[in-house]
Order: sequence, then structure tokens, then C-alpha cells
Amino acid sequence: MSQPDANTGRKRARRVSTSLSEINVIPLVDVMLVLLIIFMVAAPMLQKGVEVNLPVARRADKLTNTQPLYVTIPTSYRQDRRVYIDDDGIPIEVLAERMRQALDGRSDKQVFLRGDGAVMLQEMMDVFGRLKEAGVEKIGIVAQERRAGQ
Repeated sequence: MSQPDANTGRKRARRVSTSLSEINVIPLVDVMLVLLIIFMVAAPMLQKGVEVNLPVARRADKLTNTQPLYVTIPTSYRQDRRVYIDDDGIPIEVLAERMRQALDGRSDKQVFLRGDGAVMLQEMMDVFGRLKEAGVEKIGIVAQERRAGQ
């Protein structure tokens, strides 16, 4: 039989050991929360795409009403240093001022640059720099599509 406890005078009951078949979920929840935070922070960094300046719908009406500006660099640029704004031939030295006048009052500060195939890259970059000086925000380079057999 069981011996009485010296302090309380009661008899001690025999302990029956039962096996614990429950999972301690506290560490599991902690690990899952840490993984959730890691994935939430890492997910935006993994998304890659092409950066595009999307058009704004409110400005679409204004863009269709204005004619695009074309700056043309002919082959004769090396000799006379003249470029053409639409069909008006001007010296390169006054290009920045003429472009400021042409862009004054326009909502889009965009110019299309057409260069002859024989024009060197340095000459085109010279005109490009003058256009940026004049406050042109976007410069598009115009090219022809290559046809089959060329």
C-alpha cells in the first residue's frame, strides 16, 4: 500500500503516466509566421517587368490635336551644319532657340528625330544634345522597316 505523506497526512496516489500524442503547435505557428513575413517582403522584389511610360487618358485628346515635330538630319549636315524642323532648314547653332519657340504652348515636349543612314552617330548625338538643351522631354528616333531581301 501507499505510504502517507509526512506533510499532509494523506496517502499518495500512484501516478499513471500517459503518453502525450498532441503536437505542440506554438513553435509551428512561430515558424509559419516568420516564413510568411519573409515571403511578403521578398515577393515584390522578385517581380520584374518592363518599365513603360503608359499614356494618360486625359491627355490623349491633346496629343491627337497637335502635329508631331520632326527634326531631320540630312547627309549634307557635315558640310553646311543645317538641320530641318519639319521642312524649314536652320543652322545647328540656332536649333535650341527654334525648338523652344516651337514647343512653347505645347503640352507634349516630344520630337521625332530622322537621320539619314549616312549620318554618323556623333553628328546625331550633337543634334540630340541640342534638343535636350531646348527642353525636349522625349526624343523618338524614326527608322524604316527592313524589307525582305534587303
